[in-house]
Amino acid sequence: MGRMSDDPTHIREFFGARAAHWEDRFPDDGPAYAAAVAGLGLRPGDAVLDAGCGTGRALPPLRAAVGTAGTVIGADLTPEMLAEAARRNRDRDGTLLLADVARLPLRDGALDAVFGAGLISHLADPARELGELARVVRPGGLLALFHPIGRAALAARHGRRITDDDLRAEPNLRPMLARSGWRMRSYVDEDERYLVLAARGTE
Repeated sequence: MGRMSDDPTHIREFFGARAAHWEDRFPDDGPAYAAAVAGLGLRPGDAVLDAGCGTGRALPPLRAAVGTAGTVIGADLTPEMLAEAARRNRDRDGTLLLADVARLPLRDGALDAVFGAGLISHLADPARELGELARVVRPGGLLALFHPIGRAALAARHGRRITDDDLRAEPNLRPMLARSGWRMRSYVDEDERYLVLAARGTE
């Protein structure tokens, strides 16, 4: 799946029109989200951001991981997605924030981890936006890039084939992360899940 237009308005329109029924299309993805969150190894009291949170599907497992003393923020560019998250009571599990991941209203090193489901496909300027995520995470903190199905299965769903220029491919993503302040720790691309874990550089 190619990246969308660099214009955030197009992204908002695309997801805004689909917000109300977004989760209904893939109702069985919940356990996959929970398993991906577990991969972050969050501890009680940690602060975590769900970047491009959509309807907030990851917020309940993120809240469970960090506990009542932790901080959970769900940031998204699309008001309709955040409204749907609130309608599903996901605002009980985290603070919903209308924000672009390219310009987050968070201080440097404020977070212990970032979770991003389906995020990579929709970044207009991946190096800059991954760099912004690195800015708000403490040294040694983690980034999880997740999708409930792998690249091949996702391409097949859309009647496409995987291409060599796909940013989610390991040979492309590893150096992109490195340029953005992240060090890839693991890469999994299977039919049942896509999960990349990276650590914030300490230099």
